[in-house]
Amino acid sequence: MQVNPVRSAFLFEEPIRGAIHALKYRGGIQVIEALATPLREAWCTLDMTSDLLIPVPLHKRREARRGYNQALVLAQALGSQLNLRTASRALQRVRDTASQTRLNREVRHRNVADAFAVFPGLDLTGLVVTLVDDVATTGATLNACAVVLLEAGAKAVNAFTLARAP
Repeated sequence: MQVNPVRSAFLFEEPIRGAIHALKYRGGIQVIEALATPLREAWCTLDMTSDLLIPVPLHKRREARRGYNQALVLAQALGSQLNLRTASRALQRVRDTASQTRLNREVRHRNVADAFAVFPGLDLTGLVVTLVDDVATTGATLNACAVVLLEAGAKAVNAFTLARAP
């Protein structure tokens, strides 16, 4: 079992920062169309492989407010480009956590500890899975998700994000 380094298509700088903010905070789901091909190209350039894409889940209240989960939309766009299956119901956020945006590294890790669980009955035995999210900063959320995926039998967990903090 292993957790691989986080890979990202872009740095979290303009114009990607603006696209992500539109996607997350202004209902700008249409930016996905423009990002799908660059996501695929980055995936291929990084020589990534996976059996299954798993989006980082939002808590049901936050997803209801936003109207969608941006990580799921990204995973579906990437999966469509690569002909890879996306497991939209592999992980669930079982605890509503504070936004990570203004938290430091230590607090971020505490904030998401035990916040995720796999759906009952999910068996990932022997699979290489890839977590998909919009931004990686400290990796706290991705690490918390990876722990439960490895406990569910995943052979390896990759993480692929649209952007990462510079």
